[in-house]
Amino acid sequence: MKRTLSVSLLTAGISLALLAVAQPLTVKHDEGTATVQGVPQRVVVMDEEALGWLAALGVADRVVGLGSAYLSPADVEGGRVKPEVLRKGFFARARLNNPTYVGSWLEPSLETVLALKPDLIVRLTWKGNPNYDKLSRIAPTIGYEEGGEGFWQKGLRELGRVFGRSAEAERVIEQVRATNRANAARLRAAGVFEKYPKVVVVAPFAGGSNWVYTGVRLIPDLRELGFKDGFAPKEVTLGVGAQVSDEALVSLDRQTLVVVFPPGGKYNGAEAFYASPVGQKLKDQSILYVPEDYSPYSGPLVSIRNSNDLTRMILEKLRRER
Repeated sequence: MKRTLSVSLLTAGISLALLAVAQPLTVKHDEGTATVQGVPQRVVVMDEEALGWLAALGVADRVVGLGSAYLSPADVEGGRVKPEVLRKGFFARARLNNPTYVGSWLEPSLETVLALKPDLIVRLTWKGNPNYDKLSRIAPTIGYEEGGEGFWQKGLRELGRVFGRSAEAERVIEQVRATNRANAARLRAAGVFEKYPKVVVVAPFAGGSNWVYTGVRLIPDLRELGFKDGFAPKEVTLGVGAQVSDEALVSLDRQTLVVVFPPGGKYNGAEAFYASPVGQKLKDQSILYVPEDYSPYSGPLVSIRNSNDLTRMILEKLRRER
């Protein structure tokens, strides 16, 4: 009798949990409001950032369409991303399941997205980002604006609700915090902040322009490790950073660690930067940190990698200098 009652209660509990997850869920996000019918099984991600959120929740295998500014025609065959490309860099960590390429985040193929019959579209966004209305007519579309403290945590928590994985979202967020705490302690114990209390993240783009990141893109991870800002531009673009002059970079003091963080793919201008007079002057107080292939700029999996790799590189630099 007891066993029958226990089984009945367990079955009822599971049924209620599944019913709660399957109910329509309305999500208020940075581009509006979207109502998702049940747990999404066919998802289109418009960029690597959105992919990173789903990968952290363990649902990247549901991605049927992938948008990317990094992919070239040589990376795609028959409309799908080549298997050998999916085995590289961040794509390999995401464990994708043969997605269709839907174009770049600026110029997506709406016809391709429509043909995939997604039940959810996810994207990173910013003020002026086009196509939201068109995408929303295809499927519920959720966008989170890059910029500002905690933007990826907000997106991860909301998507955790959508996929019924709120506990996993909180676990991953705490894992990022714990990783940063442990690495910050290692840097303090080694005396890193006695020599380099400040930091600047410089992004050299192909063509010669340099940017400093101030709100997102690596700099939050360095702040969590214990560094203070070494440069504050007068104006910031889209909450991300600002283009910086050679004169401003040359004026950085010797207590400022310069983390050279180039964009990926064809946009990488690191080699030209280090060959320039500015790069030559800063090389002794800098480290070159290259993101893995197809990596998002931010997100939980990226933050963990950033924290561990930067801590290792900074400690190695300090040992060489002693």
